[in-house]
Amino acid sequence: MAKILVLYYSTYGHVEALAEAEAEGAREAGADVTVKRIPETLSDEVRKKMHAKEPNAKHEVATPAELAEYDGILIGAPTRFGMAAAQVKAFLDATGGLWQAGKLVGKAAGTFVSTGTQNGGQETTHLTFITQFVHHGMVYVPLGYRHGEVQFDMGSVHGGSPYGASTLAGADGSRKVSDAELAVAKVQGKSFAEIAAKLAAAAGGAARGSP
Repeated sequence: MAKILVLYYSTYGHVEALAEAEAEGAREAGADVTVKRIPETLSDEVRKKMHAKEPNAKHEVATPAELAEYDGILIGAPTRFGMAAAQVKAFLDATGGLWQAGKLVGKAAGTFVSTGTQNGGQETTHLTFITQFVHHGMVYVPLGYRHGEVQFDMGSVHGGSPYGASTLAGADGSRKVSDAELAVAKVQGKSFAEIAAKLAAAAGGAARGSP
């Protein structure tokens, strides 16, 4: 059984919704799944002015050190100017100790994202994660077109690229995550967990944090 961490940062709840769908899919694959939040760097005052959603208390705040405990890590982030939000980058920047010790080498990694508009940088946000995965020696696991029924559909506006699940929040954050987008996230979570389990088995079992 693979140990999977679904790690996310969410301002208005869109990435959180995708995270829960990812976790559901991973559990269907038989994985031991934990969902956690990336720490907030904004003050409560600023978040209030942004009309940000209150953090989900069911999901504990993660620490960089605990990433080594998992066989696979799915990271969800909203997009800011074509790349992951600063909170996510700050969290990953704090993994230097894990990098130096090779604690994440060989572990599966994947991403899911949210943008305000159709051309708001979904693919570039996925891509900017890959350099960080490469430096850690992680194995990038994209979604591909595993849910083509939705991904090839041109009849409605939706997220979901071969890089990973995604959603469109709307410029003001008012659009809700669609059922189709949640379905893609669930498929990603399941396929990611299956691949992470195979990688972990090949490496000798559960995550041990050794290079």
